[in-house]
Amino acid sequence: MTPVAAVGLAASVTPVAGVGLAAAVTPAGAADWLGAVTPAAVADWLGAVSLVAGALLSLAAAIGVLRFPDAPSRMHAATKPQVLGVLLLLLGVALRLRSPADLGMILLIGIFQLATAPVAAQMIGRAAYRSGRLDRQLLEADELAGR
Repeated sequence: MTPVAAVGLAASVTPVAGVGLAAAVTPAGAADWLGAVTPAAVADWLGAVSLVAGALLSLAAAIGVLRFPDAPSRMHAATKPQVLGVLLLLLGVALRLRSPADLGMILLIGIFQLATAPVAAQMIGRAAYRSGRLDRQLLEADELAGR
């Protein structure tokens, strides 16, 4: 290979049969960048994307809890996007840490989150219903009316 300087851009020229000189010029460092893609680097990038997505979903859940007008809407915002946000955060942390002890603890946290969020939503709904803070016109079926 012969180094060529073209307007301040370092490039390398590879002679290719039947191809003009301009088509064979590659930017210096292109092969280095492509060679640096490892499974660990991909896992780090996916972990970063998961962390950002999880943080945004958790933020949306927090805003929903503050802004929604009634208990069922707040209950929905407190459970569904929050659980997905926490699971994405846990996935991002797992992709970044990658040690067996950490992965086991992260798995336990995820299972605990999935087990407790529906129970918490049920308790919030019951408390709202019994305290009278629930607009009964919003209910399609009132299964607790006789209790």
